[in-house]
Amino acid sequence: MRQESVKTDFWDDNTRASSTLKKISRLEKEVETWQELSRRNDDLEILFEFAAEGEASVKEILLELNQFEDIIADLELKLILGEEQDSQDAILQIHPGAGGTESQDWADMLFRMYNRWLEKKEFKSTLIDYQPGEEAGIKDVTMEIRGDFAYGLLKAEAGIHRLVRISPFDANSRRHTSFASVFVYPSIDEDIEIDINPNDLRIDTFRASGAGGQHVNKTDSAIRITHQPSGIVASCQNERSQHKNKAQAMKVLRSRLYNLELEKERQAHQQLENQKMDIGWGSQIRSYVFHPYNMVKDHRTNEETGNVQAVMDGAIDRFIRAYLLGQLQNNQAGEKV
Repeated sequence: MRQESVKTDFWDDNTRASSTLKKISRLEKEVETWQELSRRNDDLEILFEFAAEGEASVKEILLELNQFEDIIADLELKLILGEEQDSQDAILQIHPGAGGTESQDWADMLFRMYNRWLEKKEFKSTLIDYQPGEEAGIKDVTMEIRGDFAYGLLKAEAGIHRLVRISPFDANSRRHTSFASVFVYPSIDEDIEIDINPNDLRIDTFRASGAGGQHVNKTDSAIRITHQPSGIVASCQNERSQHKNKAQAMKVLRSRLYNLELEKERQAHQQLENQKMDIGWGSQIRSYVFHPYNMVKDHRTNEETGNVQAVMDGAIDRFIRAYLLGQLQNNQAGEKV
């Protein structure tokens, strides 16, 4: 693969070249991780030898052990993510449930949580569609997330997220329950072919929503594309030109159709059913409780923590890890039956 990248005609096909470089980068990172693991293993052996002679402290050993465990945990997750699409980038969408301003604010809180998580992972993101709420929060948001195994990790977040708190929008300070749904799709590479009949598409243009002012969009540049056979709708309004918005909307549409085909091939899995559940009582995958106590609990794995603020600041790896390990165990159990 590396030899292919130095050929004179390598950049004749930009899409193929970019995809190849991305794969090379991912493989190089995996090699570096294994090398780092081997180096730290050697360092630990030396530290234990020094400790036996009284030349190394327990504090030094514990620090090295913690870093060693972090690398192993990261490798373990990547070994679990064995499906072809797991290594791809992701399309993430957040929709508020019923409840107006309260649920729209909750959707915005989730949007912030995922952005904090992206920063910790050093992933990159592009905002495709953002529709602000009338008073607060968001009506809808779609973003593309780029990073190694972005889809494989984020697929653990697909489902209904429930919030319980004292509402800042309630003059009587009553406790409210709000819901928001998170959808996750693999962002497909250009070299993956998805057959879309242009006659099956309805393309509508509209004026992009915004806060107003001198930068408000005064033309109908926003695009909404409806794939009529499946009913899937994709929209984009964040680019300045109609052409760029259409290209982004088509990318989201292709990703969602690709995801739909993947789900048809693995009907034994429950991910699609989770995403189709009503945004309401009894269907949530995770609850975030701010009152009368502090707790975040994932109902699929029973993983929980009392540090709600850390979770809202992007500390969601423990939930992702627990879910993926649970899925692996379920798949292994299914194979034995």
